[in-house]
Amino acid sequence: MSRKGNCYDNAVMENFFGIMKSEFLYLNEFESVDHFKLELARYIDYYNHKRIKSKLKGMSPVQYRAHAQQVA
Repeated sequence: MSRKGNCYDNAVMENFFGIMKSEFLYLNEFESVDHFKLELARYIDYYNHKRIKSKLKGMSPVQYRAHAQQVA
């Protein structure tokens, strides 16, 4: 954990969980824990491979990382 008063260490994960809850968790109903796990795996795949972000120049996170590696 970081020093007291330094909030930036968890900011990325807190942002992801906020987006995940609003786009995935609150909009769906799950029949069982196994169904939830399956749908969560699908959402994470969607988030990383298909969901475009304006901060990443209109690319998905995986596309952006691949592009950044090619440029470097």
